[in-house]
Amino acid sequence: MLAALPFPDISPELFSFSIGGFTLALRWYALAYIVGILIAWRLVVAALKRPALWPNDTPIMEPAKAEDLLTWIIIGVVLGGRLGYVLFYQPAYYIANPQEILMFWQGGMSFHGGFLGVVVVSWVFAIRNNTPRLNLADVLTMSAPIGFLLGRLANFINAELWGRPTDVPWGVIFPGSEANYCPGTIGEIAGGFCARHPSQLYEAALEGLVLGALLLWLVFRRKSLKMPGLTFGVFLIGYGAARFVVEFVRQPDSQFVTATNPNGYALQLGEWGLTRGQELSVPMILVGVALIVYAMRKAPSKERA
Repeated sequence: MLAALPFPDISPELFSFSIGGFTLALRWYALAYIVGILIAWRLVVAALKRPALWPNDTPIMEPAKAEDLLTWIIIGVVLGGRLGYVLFYQPAYYIANPQEILMFWQGGMSFHGGFLGVVVVSWVFAIRNNTPRLNLADVLTMSAPIGFLLGRLANFINAELWGRPTDVPWGVIFPGSEANYCPGTIGEIAGGFCARHPSQLYEAALEGLVLGALLLWLVFRRKSLKMPGLTFGVFLIGYGAARFVVEFVRQPDSQFVTATNPNGYALQLGEWGLTRGQELSVPMILVGVALIVYAMRKAPSKERA
């Protein structure tokens, strides 16, 4: 008989209360965004306070300036994440229902969209403040994995973005009829239940813990900020590779799943294909490789050593 782990009894809400007929609640997902952004901001400030980490021992901005940057980043994450989900995953639906595009509370955010949003606002911030763009990208991506860690843990608590059916002993029985519908698959359990990969936890470990530890080590121990573009390149490769691998066990978005495409490939080539997440990750990896090559070639010989 297939063994599986029951989903932990954790409410998606930390607390809620009613005021005048309205219910206000603080959800784990919102808390993950808030705490992740605040910790990332403090990591940026910590790097700016250490001149020895930067080219010519000169930080790219005063630590106080990071507060202005924080506002820009929040806007980029929220708007980019939402618009990315609309454009990458359900464009037809939102073309037919444009009034729902900015209804963030209904759910639907894209990492790749949020990433592009941060790129755009950071670029504008750098131009307005005469800040070196690659250096800014390096320090921002150094601090990003903490947000991935907390965000993926919140996805798990919310019982969303679960993985494909599985027979591994750590498979999880997520709540809900949709999560428990896998007739005839390896994850089917007696009683109408379905064991699935906890892919949110895989991503939390790879994109958050592993990538975060690597980037912090590069910045604070190996002084990678002295080579503009290197930290950014490692981030792009690390995230892209982690997401590409996890997509093999992550349940694809329902709009891509059909009778002739049960694996939910956005790009299907016979029996093989790529999910939308894999499609978007490949360019990240390629750009990351190019950035590392550029950083190594531009760096003085003493920094390459």
